[in-house]
Amino acid sequence: MVNRLLVWVAIGFFLAAALPVLAHHSFANEFDESKPITLEGVVTRIDWENPHVHYYVDVQQPDGTVVTWSCETGGPTRLERRGWMKDSLKLGDKVTVHAFPAKDGSHSADGRKVTLADGRTISSTPAR
Repeated sequence: MVNRLLVWVAIGFFLAAALPVLAHHSFANEFDESKPITLEGVVTRIDWENPHVHYYVDVQQPDGTVVTWSCETGGPTRLERRGWMKDSLKLGDKVTVHAFPAKDGSHSADGRKVTLADGRTISSTPAR
């Protein structure tokens, strides 16, 4: 009886440990790679945390209104391996983001490549 209980506890533990893997989304399910976009604006917020770094860019529309875009990229470790450090992008920076929009039509995008005002580029993907 005690052995059966231990087996069920072990099964429960392993199932619970697998839940974070199931929660992670794929790029293809969330973003539209067939519709690349370019966003030009000012960085207003940066969330440097796992599993993905998010930064927010205020983009002025032709009618003068401002839309805040949420840009997602790789995790901190992946970015640092590519040379994108925590202080590479700063609040107030004017940037051009090369991104793929969310399929749900929200103002969110996979913003894996950023060109800074001085022309430097930071990216979460390998240089090609």
